[in-house]
Amino acid sequence: MSETTWWKRGIVYQIYPRSFQDSNGDGIGDLNGIRQRLDYLSWLGVDAVWISPVFPSPMADFGYDVADYCGIDPIFGTLEDVDRLIEEAHVRDLKLIIDFVPNHTSDQHPWFQESRSSRENPKRDWYIWRDAKPDGSPPNNWISNFGGPAWEWDEGTGQYYYHAFLKEQPDLNWRNPEVQKAMYNALRFWLDRGVDGFRVDVIWHLIKDVEFRDNPPNPAYQPGQAEINRFIQVHSADQPEVHEVVSEMRSVLEEYPDRVLIGEIYLPLERLVTYYGKDLSGAHLPFNFQLIQTAWNAQKIADLIKEYEAALPAGGWPNWVLGNHDQPRIGARIGPQQARVAAMLLLTLRGTPTMYYGDEIGIGRVEIPPEAAQDPWEKNEPGLGLGRDPERTPMHWNGSDQGGFTTGKPWLPLDPRFRSCHVEGLREDPASILMLYRRLIELRRRHPALSVGGYMQVTAEGNVLAYERQHGSERFLVALNMGSEPHALSLPSGTRGRVVLSTLPERGEEPIGAQVALKADEGLIIALGT
Repeated sequence: MSETTWWKRGIVYQIYPRSFQDSNGDGIGDLNGIRQRLDYLSWLGVDAVWISPVFPSPMADFGYDVADYCGIDPIFGTLEDVDRLIEEAHVRDLKLIIDFVPNHTSDQHPWFQESRSSRENPKRDWYIWRDAKPDGSPPNNWISNFGGPAWEWDEGTGQYYYHAFLKEQPDLNWRNPEVQKAMYNALRFWLDRGVDGFRVDVIWHLIKDVEFRDNPPNPAYQPGQAEINRFIQVHSADQPEVHEVVSEMRSVLEEYPDRVLIGEIYLPLERLVTYYGKDLSGAHLPFNFQLIQTAWNAQKIADLIKEYEAALPAGGWPNWVLGNHDQPRIGARIGPQQARVAAMLLLTLRGTPTMYYGDEIGIGRVEIPPEAAQDPWEKNEPGLGLGRDPERTPMHWNGSDQGGFTTGKPWLPLDPRFRSCHVEGLREDPASILMLYRRLIELRRRHPALSVGGYMQVTAEGNVLAYERQHGSERFLVALNMGSEPHALSLPSGTRGRVVLSTLPERGEEPIGAQVALKADEGLIIALGT
């Protein structure tokens, strides 16, 4: 793929549609709300918008329990609304990526309704049904990712069905060619409507062990952890045959020009990179969540960048993610000052960055009262802090009631700071985190070295991470102070430089000699020259 391919040089912006913009006052964001905010996304400078699921759904898991892969839930709008959104995004040169959830359906999907109607139904084998053990217990020890057994007894047909998540989300049998055909046709339905790609949910779960063997106990499991950690998921996910499925999915996209396949994969690095596929026939971008999972420490992050770059297959394109709808926000994890440094890291590393809505205005952790909790994981395993509601709260557009998100009651509480932390106000403040994001994006767009250029680590010294980005005659040094003490950093031997951007508003552009003094919690982009 050329380095000018949009998904290589561009920036992906994830929207959780329930929380971005409500256009009809019901307290839930929708497609028309997203369409109304396209000008904001163009102003910000991102290249692609990824929208979490909007398919028809009973909403047991807020859209990740799909009842129809070729429709839109009335909560979010209509097919005509999504067509208009695609059209208006493309007018603004924005790509539209939608979530695809192929591992499981809703238990209300017509396919599952047929499958559970009798053992003889033609769609019985579209899902994973197994007999009980002789004592009536589940077929094996597999655990649901949301807690409890992953097997649900069906009284009507006298068998268990498998669900990796909620019991309302039965897993499809991806070893069945008819399932594959139906799902690939669903992809074509959306590609024909003009979507530019898919983020594929839990892509590493699609194939299960053919013998349904027990998972081994996890010796590192500690009480108080999520129950899924009791066992090592050796047999319930990441099976060798999954790569053929991912390759076939990629082949469907290649029937259309210039589309992208992104895979959600929470696996160790050596397994993650296998999802690029043999000869790069798999996912274009197997999501890399290391910045979410690693301690905020210069040496650890330097090491993970080095290991990731070394592990990439020849020609594989890297990508980086700071946050998403399943993980605590970056501002909640490292605080507001370091969140600015994190923005510079995300937008200057080699590879495709994915931003999460609201991070650019500095939303941190939002406390959700127990009575307002919506997330089924929190309800299934209360008290463990597993709920994902805090990272799904509504966007703040202005200082009016409900932050300009809705005229009704929002489905989740807003960050209490919304009256002082909103797009309208931050756009007027040159020192705001929003304006920092915009300047970083503009700088990245203007200089190929910061988007498609090479990467060379300079140092990880104390709390400072430094690296070079290079393309042709362009050279930039990125220096990130991940600590709360000032630090002096030497420039590469024989070079001089000029600060072109600081994460701190008090420092403007300035020439740099042999050494640069980094302030506490400061990131710098320095143009290098002799």
